[in-house]
Amino acid sequence: MLLRRLLLLIAAFWTSAALAQEPPPMTDAEREAFRAEVRAYLLDNPEVLMEAIAVLEQRQSQAALANDANLARAYSEQIRNDGYSWVGGNPDGDITLVEFMDYRCGYCRRAFDEVNALIETDGNIRFVVKEFPILGEQSTLSAQFAIAVHQLHGDAAYKLVHDALMTLQSDVTPEVLTRLAETFDLDPAPILDRMVGPEVATVIATNRMLADQLQISGTPTFVFEDNMVRGYVPLEQMQAMVAQLRSE
Repeated sequence: MLLRRLLLLIAAFWTSAALAQEPPPMTDAEREAFRAEVRAYLLDNPEVLMEAIAVLEQRQSQAALANDANLARAYSEQIRNDGYSWVGGNPDGDITLVEFMDYRCGYCRRAFDEVNALIETDGNIRFVVKEFPILGEQSTLSAQFAIAVHQLHGDAAYKLVHDALMTLQSDVTPEVLTRLAETFDLDPAPILDRMVGPEVATVIATNRMLADQLQISGTPTFVFEDNMVRGYVPLEQMQAMVAQLRSE
């Protein structure tokens, strides 16, 4: 009966609201009795709470996806065409994939081979790397080195050191970076000087500002056109996302 009365009260509320009137109130006794009945019902049927939580989580997930898509669209040009980030894959590809990455990030390293496999087997993906060092001094040194190489020696040299840094098993120190440069016949002195210069600092600061605007706080974060994916994505899921984008 109390549940029936609540439904009647709700119906009365909406009817009276349309007439700008106050809904009929419940008495204190009715309110307490109703609360007791609801509590007893939930204790007898706890699966209702799990269903409600699942619905809430689904709605929150959908809202987060919609927010990410809005952000990706709002900052599309900065994400895809900043004019300074390395662009690989097919520069004229029909899908642009952007990765915010950190060389010391375990999940970035895990995704490294799978991202390469996606780009190589697809052949029509434009791939943009956003240097986003967030895991300490070695992350920053790695990003500074890669950006300095890119600025001084171009795309091909950047790709070589990028891949080497992604698979490097030792700590990152100036001495290690010096040897790495020499491995690729690059003069380390100008690179080490450039690393601490304003040109490299500007790239990292700009990437961090963009990440903040996109509400990105972890790596890897991928942007497939207007779809932002936070965290590691297996190859099969990436392939499915690309196929979905092409079918739209």
